[in-house]
Amino acid sequence: MGAQLEDSLEIGSVTVPNRLYRAPLLECAGNGPDAVETLIADLEPAAASGVGLVFQGATIVRGDGGCAAPGMTRVHDDDFVSRLAALTDAIHDHGAKIFVQLEHGGLRSMETWHADYRREHPDLRQLAVSQPPWQLRALDRVGFLDYDPHVMTTSEVKELAADFGQAARRCADAGYDGIHLAGANMGLLHQFATPFYNRRDDRFGDRGAFFELVLDEIRSRAGDVPVVTKVPAETPAPRLVPRHLDLRDGVALAERLADYGYDAVVPVQTNVFWDMSIVRGAYPKRAWTDDSLQDAYADAFGSRWRALSVRALNRLQARRMDFDAPWNADFCRRVRNRVDVPVLCEGGVRERGEMDRLLGSDGDSSDPPAADAVGMARPFYAEPRLAARLLDAPDRDHVTPDVHVVCESCNNCTVPQATGERGVCRTPSVLRERGRLEKRGAYTLEEQAVDGSEAEDGDVSGR
Repeated sequence: MGAQLEDSLEIGSVTVPNRLYRAPLLECAGNGPDAVETLIADLEPAAASGVGLVFQGATIVRGDGGCAAPGMTRVHDDDFVSRLAALTDAIHDHGAKIFVQLEHGGLRSMETWHADYRREHPDLRQLAVSQPPWQLRALDRVGFLDYDPHVMTTSEVKELAADFGQAARRCADAGYDGIHLAGANMGLLHQFATPFYNRRDDRFGDRGAFFELVLDEIRSRAGDVPVVTKVPAETPAPRLVPRHLDLRDGVALAERLADYGYDAVVPVQTNVFWDMSIVRGAYPKRAWTDDSLQDAYADAFGSRWRALSVRALNRLQARRMDFDAPWNADFCRRVRNRVDVPVLCEGGVRERGEMDRLLGSDGDSSDPPAADAVGMARPFYAEPRLAARLLDAPDRDHVTPDVHVVCESCNNCTVPQATGERGVCRTPSVLRERGRLEKRGAYTLEEQAVDGSEAEDGDVSGR
């Protein structure tokens, strides 16, 4: 019998009050005067509704470059990060914990793909682990991407690891309970981990070495703050990519990092490219056909034909990438059989029954537990206070396994983020259903009597 979703969990020195977490999402809060308030508005509702652990989304460790999308927050500045204590306090007021996800995008950064950003920063080059592989150079030659990479020297790799350590120290001082490293989805850590990108001939040609150095830097600067990392397996890689990480490679890397001292791992199956392997689901037609976004897409991708090309690829990938949820379960189960630290599972989890099966607490499955905690990302765009519907509470009856999120995995929330738009649900049917649930009191932590009436179509708007 596995753990219950409501059970507490130890991650390093931190006790998380339950095993439901809000997985990292793009908050698009930036670093402006309203950044902290925006982060609180995005993240506090999850904690208020009962989530045990909130992961702040990809947050950049340097002051220049490295952002994979517009509006990412940077944590390179002591003064700004000290203001984030207001966010951590808000989360702690609800009894939850908060970890910050640290990242640098490397070849995935806006220096590669965002035309407006490149024009505004003409001297900013992409940081690369090695020279880009031929597949990406071919995309550069046909004008689909723009590569002018700077391959880091050994000393520059060490300086970047130190930046991760300094960022972790600032965040720990601001009250964050732990650090989450963006070790997958084509961020720079992922690029060090995979043979598709990493062809170095120094010590960092060992694909786990950068992960280890980053952990050393965090430990030396931030003490025993818990550190979690995503671990990639590149199972969706196409046939034209013979050098990639298979499931065995991913399991071996997770085992190595757990042995080295990481406090938890998040196994993730993803491509070597930044594509819909990150956000599987339906083709986001509404996001692409919104008239108000067409000029912004052209500015982001460089022209309308480029935007149309990205749109066409989006449609093809939606057909190719099976939703097959929860798609990381087998990878997580294999890793959990080999490591002695918590395994966190996310990727297409959409109902309470799935969570119970992943934790091994449903009593019906013959499979061993796949995870020690379960997370969701996009469903929190659709339902910011989602946890109230999924977790048992002392003053309510047991939550049934058929409780399902209203998110339709349509991806209308994600595509507009390329233009700097915030991550919000834009799908009318989802918003209407959320409105009905709100009217019934589903997002309060205590049960409330309601009259059963439903919200009308126009009652609900996006955040």
